[in-house]
Amino acid sequence: MGGEGLAHATKVAILGANYIAHRLREHYPVLYTGGSGNVAHECILDIRPLKDASGISEEDIAKRLIDYGFHAPTMSFPVAGTLMVEPTESESLAELDRFCDAMIAIRAEIRAVQDGVLDATDNPLTNAPHTLADVAANNWNHPYEREQAGYPVLSLRRYKYWPPVNRVDNVYGDRNLFCACPAIDSYRQAE
Repeated sequence: MGGEGLAHATKVAILGANYIAHRLREHYPVLYTGGSGNVAHECILDIRPLKDASGISEEDIAKRLIDYGFHAPTMSFPVAGTLMVEPTESESLAELDRFCDAMIAIRAEIRAVQDGVLDATDNPLTNAPHTLADVAANNWNHPYEREQAGYPVLSLRRYKYWPPVNRVDNVYGDRNLFCACPAIDSYRQAE
């Protein structure tokens, strides 16, 4: 990239983070803004007030983003209860908008939990991510529609990533590692 390319990439990354911060600031508190309301190369969304008001956590939002086709941003760093969004210089404006639209739609779902429209414990956020097997199953035992689970925004009807697994108990998973690899003996050649 050279010095000029690196400087350009840095400027574009900072521009992307500020674009996200400005689009989302009416929906989520943004931490560490300067006097002008701008951020550096990352946008830190404070989920703590929303969790206090709704019970929906940063983990719930991160898992719900998977339903929208996004890898979850960094959770609880550098501040517990936050999401740190760091768009790279390679993200297009369309992709930044798609992310912002997803976060705004998720905020509407949080508001529906706050208002009692969605159940506080059985809702698209606390059950995310939703697999194709979940949405296509014969039995649906949730008070929200399958469509809301699998296709929360219209654009997903055409391009949809289906997560292969549901949410797991993170603490249990961290403490009890499972290897899905073949046994070492299976790699030995027969003599």
